[in-house]
Amino acid sequence: MAEGDSKVIKGEGYAVAHLDDLGEGWGFRKVRRELGVTAFGANAVVMPPGYESGRHYHDQQEELYFVHQGSLEIELDGETQELGPGGIAWVDAPVVRRFRNLSDTEDAVYFVVGGKDGYVGRDGRAPEGEPGPRG
Repeated sequence: MAEGDSKVIKGEGYAVAHLDDLGEGWGFRKVRRELGVTAFGANAVVMPPGYESGRHYHDQQEELYFVHQGSLEIELDGETQELGPGGIAWVDAPVVRRFRNLSDTEDAVYFVVGGKDGYVGRDGRAPEGEPGPRG
């Protein structure tokens, strides 16, 4: 995608996009940067068939991973788990992690959110005159 060709729709206080609008091919899709998120980190990762990431950990931020497509093996401090579509994993900052696409033929896509220091709590409110949020 050429500079200035972004398909991200931005309004006052929101942004909307499709994963394909954030990049092409394998690798990181910079969700936070492209949508303007400031409260936490967010990326999508597209892994080619059979690809294995390097091992890493964080100094501060914990991460939450969601598998959107394909099957991943996630190694956490030497223990492995398999996650398919809809699979979710929370990983604390110092835990060493690694990912491997288990397919020999299909890409795997996962979404990761990272942050530090906290849950805000339930603070949703309905506009005046409307019924409150459900959930």
